[in-house]
Amino acid sequence: MEVFFYGLFMDKDLLIRNGVNPLNPRKGYLNNYALKIGNRASLIQSKTEKAYGVIMTLTEEEIAKLYSEKSVSDYVPEKVTIISETNEHITAICYNLPLELLKGKNESYAKSLHRLAEKLNFPKEYLKIIGKNYA
Repeated sequence: MEVFFYGLFMDKDLLIRNGVNPLNPRKGYLNNYALKIGNRASLIQSKTEKAYGVIMTLTEEEIAKLYSEKSVSDYVPEKVTIISETNEHITAICYNLPLELLKGKNESYAKSLHRLAEKLNFPKEYLKIIGKNYA
């Protein structure tokens, strides 16, 4: 299954350490969604923004294993269409935290996400959005 990750799960090495073997990682973005960071990250619908991330191929068992962890067990799958760096439209599953559960602030998470987004060479304007969560 194709899965679109936009938070720390974009880090292939982190997934491998969690016993998951992600295949075929590709950068892309999701139109009409905005990144929001509370205790964790989530995407919310927004007509004027786009959220960047990484599409990876995982098995259903691997996805279930990742999202059974207590800190992400409230995330809900949603079918989305991602636009890849090569302008390919890819149908994927994206896990989002319901807005009413997106609370708090986590500067450490935001800093880690910012470092990862820099490493992935996401656009500077997107890095600024992440940076506002700890600056």
